[in-house]
Amino acid sequence: MVSMKDIARQAGVSVCTVSLVFNGKTGNRVSERMVRRVLATAKELGYEPNSVARTLRMRRSHVLGFITDEIATTPYAGAIMLGAQDAARRLGYILLVVSTGNDRELEREQIATLRSHQVDGYLYALMYHRRVPLPAELRDAPTVVVDGEDEDGQAPSLYPDERLIGRDATARLIAAGCRRIVYFGSETHILAQDERLEGYRQALDEADIGFDPALVVNATENVNAGERAGHMLDELKPDGVFCFNDVRAPAVYEAAQARGLRVGSDLAVIGVDNQPFIASVLRPALTTVELPHYDMGFLGVLRVVSMIDGPDAVQGVLPDHGALVEAGGEGAVGASAVSSDVSAAAGALGSDGALSVGLRCRIVDKESVPPVLP
Repeated sequence: MVSMKDIARQAGVSVCTVSLVFNGKTGNRVSERMVRRVLATAKELGYEPNSVARTLRMRRSHVLGFITDEIATTPYAGAIMLGAQDAARRLGYILLVVSTGNDRELEREQIATLRSHQVDGYLYALMYHRRVPLPAELRDAPTVVVDGEDEDGQAPSLYPDERLIGRDATARLIAAGCRRIVYFGSETHILAQDERLEGYRQALDEADIGFDPALVVNATENVNAGERAGHMLDELKPDGVFCFNDVRAPAVYEAAQARGLRVGSDLAVIGVDNQPFIASVLRPALTTVELPHYDMGFLGVLRVVSMIDGPDAVQGVLPDHGALVEAGGEGAVGASAVSSDVSAAAGALGSDGALSVGLRCRIVDKESVPPVLP
């Protein structure tokens, strides 16, 4: 009969360490790597499988760590936390949230705090979509990157499909009859700028409208957006404007009004973000692409729990609002996912390894873009 002494000898640890592991009392005294070695050795030697399984259950805290950089300070990304919280509640977990302020040393301290609470897995959430190195402290634990990508491709990642944002927004303008469409972009070199511009080009190509680089106008928020918008209307004479984000839309509205142009009839305008203090306040109300913050949080929890408890644990768990519809339809999971079902989309993040999944975003039709032509 295999004893704890046998396991200790095989694993290269003390009997005391084995006892601590089996009794779920490791605390900060035994590293996660050592715990896994002891449990793997016990399984290999056939040491009372039921006891080992019980030990694994005892070590579950049913707490997930939610690590943010600055998303708590943004006006809309709190929906990520709401989605994560709703999914966690449905699955019997709670969230422990920490903010790092983009301070690497503080991040190490916060992760250490979460580990001391024996959290079962982590969501690493970013303020905006970008590729980042996953902290080394999270590489040996179930972790999902939310609203961003692990640059090494080791951790599952959820993010808005930026290229589809550009394609769908431009296609909406084309469907309303626009043919001379300006992309009013960002002067900052970020992933979303490049991908949305590529989606804009793709939509033009699909409609047999030639891409004209002169119709790409970049601006800096609150610095030269008004000047660039005026120049754009005077010199380029567009009938449609795809704004990189909602923040650029007011400059277009003001420039149009100053020139006697009516947004929604003389000039169609579409933004990105669906920021409530912009999209709903502008007159006419701004048609915009809504980023899937809630869905990213919800799906992130489903994925990390599937890594902890297995895919069956999240089957049939759907967000209450049912934001995701048939693939290819408005608000659907993007083409890189395999299904419109939320739990299946979480599984698409990779049952056999890490896989990034971009989510298709919903167009919120308001008044700044005319109806689709018959």
